[in-house]
Amino acid sequence: QVQLVESGGGSVQPGGSQKLSCSASGGTPEWYAIGWFRRAPGKEREVVSCLSLSDGNTAYAEFVEGRFTTSRDDARITVYLEMNKLKPEDTAVYYCGLVRPTGPIEIVGDCRYVEVWGRGTPVTVSS
Repeated sequence: QVQLVESGGGSVQPGGSQKLSCSASGGTPEWYAIGWFRRAPGKEREVVSCLSLSDGNTAYAEFVEGRFTTSRDDARITVYLEMNKLKPEDTAVYYCGLVRPTGPIEIVGDCRYVEVWGRGTPVTVSS
């Protein structure tokens, strides 16, 4: 059974950077995707990015505005979310999820069928 573990969260000042990792164990189907999601205090969970494990295609939410990059290692065991130019509104618990895609990853909404969730890692952006 696939398990996901996030790491790399912490506190950072506005304008700073943080790199999150999502490590998968139990074997991830190569045709699946990994989504990064976040839940800010008092808000619904939202998708941040979506990465296809088969071809590496990525999609991002509009609020990312080019500040975040998601990538994977060659073994498709670890997926990263590198966040730059962080804002206080990026404060949230960040989760990764194993997604069963229904087609090519073209938009961030393609990461909607999450089969396995990680437990999350908190990121606080504050001066």
